Amino acid sequence: MYITRKKTKKIAIKDKFIGGGSPITIQSMNNTDTRDIKSTIRQIKQLEEAGCEITRLAVKDAESANALKEIKKQAKIPIAADIHFDYRLAILSIENGADKIRVNPGNIGGIEKIKKIVLKAKEYNIPIRVGVNSGSLERDLIEKYNGVTVSGLVESAMRNIELLEALDFDNIVVSLKSSSVPFSIEAYELLSNKVAYPLHVGITESGTEYSGSIKSAVGIGSLLSRGIGDTIRVSLTSDPVNEVKCAKEILKSLNIRKFGIELISCPTCGRTEIDLIRLANEVENRCKGINKPIRVAVMGCVVNGPGEAKEADIGIAGGRGVGVIIKKGEIIKKVDESGLVDGLMKEIEKF
Repeated sequence: MYITRKKTKKIAIKDKFIGGGSPITIQSMNNTDTRDIKSTIRQIKQLEEAGCEITRLAVKDAESANALKEIKKQAKIPIAADIHFDYRLAILSIENGADKIRVNPGNIGGIEKIKKIVLKAKEYNIPIRVGVNSGSLERDLIEKYNGVTVSGLVESAMRNIELLEALDFDNIVVSLKSSSVPFSIEAYELLSNKVAYPLHVGITESGTEYSGSIKSAVGIGSLLSRGIGDTIRVSLTSDPVNEVKCAKEILKSLNIRKFGIELISCPTCGRTEIDLIRLANEVENRCKGINKPIRVAVMGCVVNGPGEAKEADIGIAGGRGVGVIIKKGEIIKKVDESGLVDGLMKEIEKF
């Protein structure tokens, strides 16, 4: 199945692009204190190694904004500065090298302050992400809609977009985030029919690594399957590296992007006569770091395994101490269970 993405404006963030048919990028956000330059750079390197393509740093004071200058020297990926309330921090962040800024124009405090941010963003040719969040919706919209609603969230986004457009600024990325999956899906669908700006998609405050990954996969995956979304961030109460890992799996599962080996394995059942759980985990661990876009199957039944794994490029199936190595559904070799994974890895190396 091919997913038809909605057409959006192409926005440059340093050497990365969002929208306009560009590959859907993976973002994360450092959880270090930006003022701690050494720790922040260390985490950025970890994110880069995991496959993060854009990261965001919290800028809560002038010291944080000034730290961007040194951080930028050592970061390979684009850096977005996350600003709340103080327009001066946005300007200072841009001057210190931020590749993008995230603001909610509605909480910056007046058109003159917004105008100063826009002028600086134009001068440095960097985009602004209009970040609207259900937890910080403007009071007048809460009163208008008698609570936080999808319509209120979209109206907030449109209000802020129109504010920037009135200042002749269209280098815009938009996000509409909520911790509710159905709420988020409805809001993004509604907004995507109103604007052609690239959309930053995510489920905010989704939870811990386990529950948050599931929630994010459902929400982000549902939107991407509808062709909505140009860049994604999985928000977890966890190491940011885990956000990147989850995001890669979401994109892989929809065949939107390929990141190394894709593992498929059957669930265990009463017919399983091999330590399938151990085998699947061992294969997954040994395949980490192998940058080959192939599908690997680990199946628990010698009888049905080859047929069930026919869509994989290569795989194994086993039972009662013996196993087979499979290529495209055809058995190519029979081996003892103890040598099954080693035999598989040798075949993967040949690809």
